[in-house]
Amino acid sequence: MNVEIHNPDNLPGEFILSEIAEVERERGRKVRRAEFYRAGGENAREVFTWVPVGFERIRRITGYLVGTTDRWNDAKRAEEGDRVKHA
Repeated sequence: MNVEIHNPDNLPGEFILSEIAEVERERGRKVRRAEFYRAGGENAREVFTWVPVGFERIRRITGYLVGTTDRWNDAKRAEEGDRVKHA
């Protein structure tokens, strides 16, 4: 995936690429957009927007924390089907 880079202060490209690689390695996530601004001297301010991470919704059903009900037996599925759902 390509990273959108906003670099209005023309910081060196090698610096930008190394910072993106380092933050992706540290966080274990991919950067979608990176912004770099000079912050005085050798310092730079970095703003990262991350690629969204997929997640599995966890619900509390009949006393169990579950993501999906695919491993439930027929009785537990029937119990969930009879449950009153509140808005």
